[in-house]
Amino acid sequence: MDSLIEAMIEAVGDDGVMMVAGLLVGLLFGAAAQHSRFCLRASIVETAHSQLGAKLAIWLLAFTSAVMFVQIAILADILDVSGARQLSAVGSMSGAIVGGLMFGVGMILARGCASRLLILSATGNLRALVTGLVLTLVAQASLRGALSPLRESIGGLWLIDGGETRNLLTVLGLDTMAVVGLAGVVMMGALWLAVVRKVRWSHALGAVLVGFAVSLGWGLTYQIAQVSFEPIAIQSVTFTGPSTDTLMAFVNQSAVVYDFGIGLVPGVFVGAAMMALLTGEFEIQRFGPEVKMERYLLGAVLMGFGAMLAGGCAVGAGMTGGSIFAITAWVAVFSMWMGGLAMVYWSERCVPLVITFRR
Repeated sequence: MDSLIEAMIEAVGDDGVMMVAGLLVGLLFGAAAQHSRFCLRASIVETAHSQLGAKLAIWLLAFTSAVMFVQIAILADILDVSGARQLSAVGSMSGAIVGGLMFGVGMILARGCASRLLILSATGNLRALVTGLVLTLVAQASLRGALSPLRESIGGLWLIDGGETRNLLTVLGLDTMAVVGLAGVVMMGALWLAVVRKVRWSHALGAVLVGFAVSLGWGLTYQIAQVSFEPIAIQSVTFTGPSTDTLMAFVNQSAVVYDFGIGLVPGVFVGAAMMALLTGEFEIQRFGPEVKMERYLLGAVLMGFGAMLAGGCAVGAGMTGGSIFAITAWVAVFSMWMGGLAMVYWSERCVPLVITFRR
């Protein structure tokens, strides 16, 4: 592996190799997520209806697979994530809580998180494409534009140091072997639920491959960092930041700077599109009279700002950060769940009452 990476670095440079790694991970993630119907929003809606169903089983399979594959790699001493930004840098607990809640609410309104919108866009869903573009623009404004002072103010309310303070395993006193065992138990429960709810075996396998794609991202970037003479930041699947970088690279720069994210986003799009075409699921879908466009746009705004505040989207902050047990990532994904559940309850119980009263 090292010799292959060295040869590729000599041929296309460090940045080019990182882009290729992102492209490979993206292709796998996009195809697997599209086929498995992997979606945090769908899982939340199902849970809000007091159902432990197929969508929750798919999400649990993907999440626990990511945790297991990453932790097994760490246990086998072929991966070291201590230098990852999610663990080594200062983290924001206030950002994880507030941003996670906002993202969860926005995800319900927009009918999909950042990754799901990108995947749906690749299958011909123009609603998802427009919503994703708005999300990306708001995220860019939150990162470097007019909304960045507000983001920094909220994020600075409660900070925690990087290192052991930000490592949930250290805080709880758990070792890697115990985590692998616990993840295995939860994964068996998710498989049982998938069988009971008659989830197709190919969908279950796709969910596992979604989790594997997250671990593959960590593993490839770590191996590249070990071989490269230049400092390389190890990273894995996330969408909000890379989506903004990709969009700005194509509309605001004369030359594209290659990195992992520049390969990841197009890779996910192409992977999902290929899977949709192969399975006959590609279909153009537009906004219609029964579809409230303002609902989608409000959701996009909340997700764009919330993701930048929380340190990532449902996949980036949730699965990718969660797989290495960054405490802010676990707080963020929990807050996304709480925000999403609250929005489902409010929209299905309170909103109809208001409409009835006005009539």
